[in-house]
Amino acid sequence: MKANIPTESEEQQALFQWAHYCRNEYPDLDLLYHVPNGGRRGKAEAGRFKAEGVKAGVPDVCLPVARGGYFGLYIEMKRREGGKLSDTQKHWQNKLKLQGYWAVVCCGWAEAAETLKYYLGMAPTRSVRE
Repeated sequence: MKANIPTESEEQQALFQWAHYCRNEYPDLDLLYHVPNGGRRGKAEAGRFKAEGVKAGVPDVCLPVARGGYFGLYIEMKRREGGKLSDTQKHWQNKLKLQGYWAVVCCGWAEAAETLKYYLGMAPTRSVRE
């Protein structure tokens, strides 16, 4: 019998539950947010979202906190098993890295949580204004 693998949505919900639980230890997790680009929509709603600037391939989660020489962290969430990057997602990963962001793919909420802890443990990135 095959194990029940959580969906990407379930993994992401678990990540945000973990982030809420750990906000005292990692206060910058308050800035963690989801980019609502995925999901199936009707034609009218998809057209409205596109007109509002929604773009395919943008990573699922963003932490706009500068650490380790990076300007922020983007996480593309995937299921623990079976998730695959689309060409558009690969494009965004590469473009974000070129702009100085740490862009990663995490399979499951636990991997994403470990990535966030590691990232937040890095030294703050100095501001260009300093």
